[in-house]
Amino acid sequence: MAGSWRRRRRLKKVKPGDGRPLRPYRRRHGLWRSVFEVDLEGHRYALDVDHFDLDGRARLYLDGRRHAVAEMPAAFPVPGGVIEAESSTYGLKRAHLVLDDGTEYQLRPVPHSPEAWRADLGRRSPGVSKAMAGGAITVLVVALVLGLPQLAEQITAIPAVAERVGTVTAPITLPAWLNTALTVGGVLAGLERALTLRYHWLIDGDTGWFGE
Repeated sequence: MAGSWRRRRRLKKVKPGDGRPLRPYRRRHGLWRSVFEVDLEGHRYALDVDHFDLDGRARLYLDGRRHAVAEMPAAFPVPGGVIEAESSTYGLKRAHLVLDDGTEYQLRPVPHSPEAWRADLGRRSPGVSKAMAGGAITVLVVALVLGLPQLAEQITAIPAVAERVGTVTAPITLPAWLNTALTVGGVLAGLERALTLRYHWLIDGDTGWFGE
């Protein structure tokens, strides 16, 4: 019920596109752009997201022409369902076709994109793919467990907060080099998760737990 209400609200944000053509995808676009496609009832829909767009918009193309635009999180109406787009810190966490019966399909990444490379790796080397996915989860969980106490200590060091709730002292103070290593590892883990559109609200929320 809540999901249906949320989807209806997102559908109201959709604006018609201007018909301009979809830019061809180049390898260098992987630094800032994600494009996913799906074929539906004889037509091709393409979801195009510029991660540096300050307005946070997703663009939907129909047979190569801009069909609709909406701020993310977005839901675009298509025959038999909706195409949903939602971003995370490091990329997209949703690029899915959701049919009216509730069935979901992830859209396919366009060739030469980082997401397509990652999907191809999963098909060619499933063992390596699982190891990468498991390693990313491990890094993010460790970063969360070690980072939350330090974050709590920093927040309760603010005088106004300390007056209300007292102060918290982290049981372990990590050296600067380890904080840096965990932050870098967290960013790489977040990118790995984004390439496969995996997301969990707790471990993928933010990897910048650590101070200088």
